[in-house]
Amino acid sequence: MKSKHVLTLDDVKKIAAAAEAEALANRWAVTISIVDDGGHLLWLQRLDGAAPISAHIAPAKAKTAALGQRESKIYEDMINNGRFSFITAPNLEGLLEGGVPIVVDGQYLGAVGVSGVKSAEDVQIAKAGIAALSA
Repeated sequence: MKSKHVLTLDDVKKIAAAAEAEALANRWAVTISIVDDGGHLLWLQRLDGAAPISAHIAPAKAKTAALGQRESKIYEDMINNGRFSFITAPNLEGLLEGGVPIVVDGQYLGAVGVSGVKSAEDVQIAKAGIAALSA
């Protein structure tokens, strides 16, 4: 039987705090979502001023990155490059840039999804959160 890493509540709080710090340092009003490797919600935080819809988009991005074990931007690019049929892929709703998988020792533990600013900035926030795991 294999052993697998899992995110603890302390891990999730560490990721969330670092992501929040990155967003606040840039004065970005966003929603931050963290999911486990099955796409199940572990954390949802909507910063002051973030649009209400971002509370739906961020978890969808995170779930897509977790289940696909890759950044959600890959799916957005696939669709933008003409593979429109991918829109019908089951269980994937956040086909937008801003979902980043959490990988530790080659194992996919979950993902962070961010929504509320430009997509590249959403990714910047997510990656800042994930980097806190190894700090």
